[in-house]
This record gives sequence, C-alpha cells and structure tokens, in this order.
Amino acid sequence: MKKYILSIDAGTTSSRAILFDKNGKQVSISQFEFTQIFPKESWVEHDPIEIWNTQLKAIHDVIKKSNISIDEIDSIGITNQRETTVIWNKHTGKPVYNAIVWQDRRTASFCDELDSLGKANTFYNKTGLLLDAYFSGTKIKWILDSDLSIRKAAENGDLLFGTIDTWLIWNLTNRKIHATDYTNASRTLLFNIHTLTWDDELLSILDVPKNMLAKVFDSSEKIGVTDFEILGFEIPICGIAGDQQAALFGQMCIEPGDVKNTYGTGCFCMMNTGNKPVKSNNRMLTTIGWKIGDNTTYALEGSVFIAGAIVQWLRDQLNIINDASEIEDLAKTVENNGGVTFISALSGLGAPYWNPNATGAIMGITRGTKKGHIARAALEAIALRSREIIIEMQKDSETTFDKLKVDGGASNNNLLMQIQSNFLQAQVIRPKITETTALGVAFFAGLASGFWNSVNEIKSIWEVEKKFDPQLVEYDKKVISNWEDRIKKVL
Repeated sequence: MKKYILSIDAGTTSSRAILFDKNGKQVSISQFEFTQIFPKESWVEHDPIEIWNTQLKAIHDVIKKSNISIDEIDSIGITNQRETTVIWNKHTGKPVYNAIVWQDRRTASFCDELDSLGKANTFYNKTGLLLDAYFSGTKIKWILDSDLSIRKAAENGDLLFGTIDTWLIWNLTNRKIHATDYTNASRTLLFNIHTLTWDDELLSILDVPKNMLAKVFDSSEKIGVTDFEILGFEIPICGIAGDQQAALFGQMCIEPGDVKNTYGTGCFCMMNTGNKPVKSNNRMLTTIGWKIGDNTTYALEGSVFIAGAIVQWLRDQLNIINDASEIEDLAKTVENNGGVTFISALSGLGAPYWNPNATGAIMGITRGTKKGHIARAALEAIALRSREIIIEMQKDSETTFDKLKVDGGASNNNLLMQIQSNFLQAQVIRPKITETTALGVAFFAGLASGFWNSVNEIKSIWEVEKKFDPQLVEYDKKVISNWEDRIKKVL
C-alpha cells in the first residue's frame, strides 16, 4: 500500500526532505544546511557534491525518523532554488566548477553589454525574462569561458548543464536521466516559452552548445525511477517544479487571476494568467507556471527585494527588537504609525520602479515618534510594496482579484496579514500547511502517479487556517497616500 509522497525541497541554504500523506498532511521533515561560498564581492557559489550529499542524507533521515518502510513511498517530487547553475562531466560525474547561485551578480556587466547591443528585447520576447545576471544562461557562458579546457569539453559533448533539479535527478537515477521541467527551463534565458523549445538563436548569442541541455518534461509526469543502488528501492520520480511555481500550485492557484504571495526575506508574488503568456508593461517577469499534458499554464511574477529583511534590519542594526517574532507585539503597542512612513529601499527598488540606486528612508518622524510607530510602518512597507506589484499585475493581465493566498514565515504575522488585506481591499487567505513549495511538488508527483486522481481531489484536501477580511478604514487611505507622496522623494 503506497501511503506517502516524498518531496525533495532543494533550497538556497539547505536540503530538505518532507513526507506528505494522502490528506496532504506533513508527516515528517528533515533538513541539513550546506555551505555558502563567497569568493568575491557579489559572487555566491555552492558545492554541488555537498548539495547532493546533504540531500541524500535528508532523504534517508526523514524515512528513518518517520519510521516508515521505503516501499510505502508512492513517488518523489523535486522542487528547487531556480536559476542556480551546475555544469558537470557526464563521464566522471564531477562538476567542472562550483554551482553559481541565482543571487550571484558576476555576469551583470555582460548583461549590460548584451543590452547595449540591442539584445534585451530578443530575450524578453522569447523567454519573458529581463536580461539579468539572475538567470542561468549567462552563468553557463561564464563557466565555459573561464577555462579553455572546459569550453572544449562542452563542444566535444562531454559536459552537461542543469539547474539543481537536473543535478539531483541525474544522481538519483545513477547517471541515467538528464532531465528538467518546463518551469525550470523557462528561467534559463535559453528556452522559448511560446514554442516550448530550447531556442537556437538564444543559444547562439550566449555561445552554449545544445548538447549540454536536458530533456524537458512536464511538471507532473513520470520521468524515471531512482536507482536501487542509491536508495535501496526504485521510486518513481513524478514531479518537478521551480520553488515559486510549486508554491503557486501548492496554494491551488489554478484559475487565471489567482495570486499567491510568499513572504520571506523578500516577497515573491505570482499570478496565474491561464493558457496564454501575458506580456508585462511594467517589467514583471512572464514565466511558465506549469505544464500538465497538453495544457501549459503561464504566470506573471514580481519580486519585492526587501520584506522580512526589514524586520531583520530593525533587529540587527537598530536593536529595537531582540527576535523577529517580537515585531508584531511591538507594532501593536501603538494604534497607528503616528504619521511615519518607512520606505523600504534597503537594496534599491524593484518592480515597478526598477531603481537599483534608490535608498531607504524613514519619514514623518516627530518628538512623539516611538519604536512601535517605526515597527508598524515597517510592516506597512511590506504590505505596500506587495500591493504595488499586485496592482501592476492586475493591469497587465486585465483581471481583478478578490483574494490573496499567502505563505512564508512572515505570513504567520496576523497584524501584517490584516494590514495587507486592508491595503488591497481583498481577502487574505493563509492555509493550514504553509510548506506550500514542498506540498505543491508533492501534488504534481501524486497527480502523475495516480496517488491523487484529479486536481479536484487535491482541492478538496487543501485547507484554510485563517482568513483576513478587508476593513474599510480611512486611516489606510492616508497611509497609502503618504507612501505615494514620499516614495517620489526617494526616487
């Protein structure tokens, strides 16, 4: 009797394995951190071998901890930090260079160079992405150009490229399967999201040999099985998705206009736009949400660089709280923000402003300003930046929405969620399981294997923990008005 789905959640700082049962309940979790490598300013790397070893350790540990038999696992789903780039020798299995992480900025000047040559529109029209060091394509070129022998090996067909999902699948299947899915492929700058193929023109611009690229599968499809030598059992691998797309599905945002917001260090907001890619007029990203069978679902994505990071800043730099969890209680010590606005541009401003040189500001301070006012204004800043992105998404997609599904650490802050609901004049919904990334890829895997019969069956097990209904308060209109006036000063 198959009772569980194993989700592999390959994050930016840790490798996690989570078991879910038929009701979508989390049975057990195991997590191991791995090393963050910073060779130079703005360079970020990981050791791919360490990622594989910690992931394998997490898988064995979660099975042992939950006291289940491995043959009770129906299938595996893999979700991953997107855009992180690994290149390895297909004969030896050894990486030719450390993994270059999505946060890494070493190829920024090369992106500027391509932009000056007029290539930005070519990439945007085909991939839906801005020409940025964030994505995998320029990272691949950098590794190949770093050593003549690496470039030669690639051209000879000896090297493989993959995002972290691909690297893990290749190892789990004992070097038999070189695969990725449409969501991860769509974040490489090499994949045409309209034709659903690796694009020869983009490969040529970035000088990437096509033989390095993985076969692209649906997000919910049987890709292969784990090798007996690796796990001691053959388990079907049936789901793959990049982390934010997995969260979108895990939140059951399956209708056009459905929106989820993940509140972490930054905020990642995604809107389901249905079966057509929507071109953004506000420099949002157009991306593939998932592909199941003949149906491709697209999404708009916008990022707020600073969300939970504001709270960390108040803790570490201003010392007005000792722990991030104290922010809600401190903000509740005052009735309102006392006229204070916190412009949260601690590392520039992203969409819709795209001003990397903007700096933060705390405005409206008087003799009567207290710590509580600043704490309240900081929470409002998180909600206001999210509001701005969601409003632009609605304009792009020509849809209006009445509810926002939320997850991530800061979604547990009830005051923040109520503020968000008020600012959007929409219902904010927090699910019982906020591990929506791992849950989403478990859903993808279970759909492909028959563990769950349909999306409707999955919808029936998805549960709400709390709903926040919007309140019409004149105060909120004043906060928004102050924000709009004051952010102009920063810009």
